[in-house]
Amino acid sequence: QVQLVESGGGLVQPGGSLRLSCAASGRTFFGYAMGWFRQAPGKEREFAAAISWSGGSTYYGDSVKGRFTISRDNANNTVYLQMNNLKPEDTAVYYCATRFGPLLTIPGGYNYWGQGTQVTVSS
Repeated sequence: QVQLVESGGGLVQPGGSLRLSCAASGRTFFGYAMGWFRQAPGKEREFAAAISWSGGSTYYGDSVKGRFTISRDNANNTVYLQMNNLKPEDTAVYYCATRFGPLLTIPGGYNYWGQGTQVTVSS
């Protein structure tokens, strides 16, 4: 059974940084793309970033481009989201997700999801 466990969320001031981690377990993840999505209260789940299995391809949502960086460590089945220059509008629950095949930007394309970690950006 696939499990994804996010960590690293918290409260940070505007302009600050956080690094989220997502540890995957339960199977071999060869060929699996990983994605980060976020959902603020009353809003739809939004694509943030995704990375191919090899790490050679990455893609970012327009609202985070230039501030967030996704990376992965396949030896440890972990994906990261480095978030810099955080803004109040980045406040949301952040979810990691995985799927077999190429990276996608739509939530419906992912088969497995973590439970989410809260990120709050406020002074």
